[in-house]
Amino acid sequence: MAAQAVGCDIRRAMPGGVAVEMIHAYSLIHDDLPAMDDDDLRRGRPTTHIAFDEATAILAGDALIPMAFEHLLTHVPDPILASLCIRRLSKAAGPEALVGGQMEDLAAESGGEQTLARLEAIHRRKTGALIDASVAIGGLLGGGDQAALAALAAYSRPLGLAFQVVDDCLDHSAAADDMGKRTGKDAARGKLTYPGLLGLDAAKKYADSLIDQAISAISVFGNDASRLNWTAGFVRDRKR
Repeated sequence: MAAQAVGCDIRRAMPGGVAVEMIHAYSLIHDDLPAMDDDDLRRGRPTTHIAFDEATAILAGDALIPMAFEHLLTHVPDPILASLCIRRLSKAAGPEALVGGQMEDLAAESGGEQTLARLEAIHRRKTGALIDASVAIGGLLGGGDQAALAALAAYSRPLGLAFQVVDDCLDHSAAADDMGKRTGKDAARGKLTYPGLLGLDAAKKYADSLIDQAISAISVFGNDASRLNWTAGFVRDRKR
């Protein structure tokens, strides 16, 4: 969708989409492990360590990481462009972002500063980092210039936070059958969440304001950003 926004055939961005989803899938497999978030249900199906075993889940996640980078190297013909995408994705998946954010998320269960700034710092490094990388890589593979990439970044940053705010609200209020995973578990584990800090109604309003920021950032693309606009609306209104 980001590639389309910068005027490119969306198919050129597919290697980036596949690579990001490999990293995303690994992160979900590992997040569900007993030592992490300890979930037994994902998308309405048993999590990997439940369906198979814990060792298989760890190794499956491990395997997806190098596969993501191999996929980019194999399917992006321009080696410089491939290296830019790999750098962007590896940074999003590493200690500065996804891994470090998960560590801080686990640490927050044990107490410490319970503030919106800390919560946002966690989620900018987790969900936000992968959404940022997905949009940035789409823009890169689509041939976007620096101004276009800056506009895409101004879209993805609030969108990533909004996704997590809505996710927290759904965990607080939705049924497990609708979500395809256990709900109410974050509060039970003492996790730092947006409804816990702000209240449910205020958290929903905050999500709305973030979505508005995201949509405003891509107005420069006109109709080419129609799918990115749709995605922002989907994040706002999703029920699972």
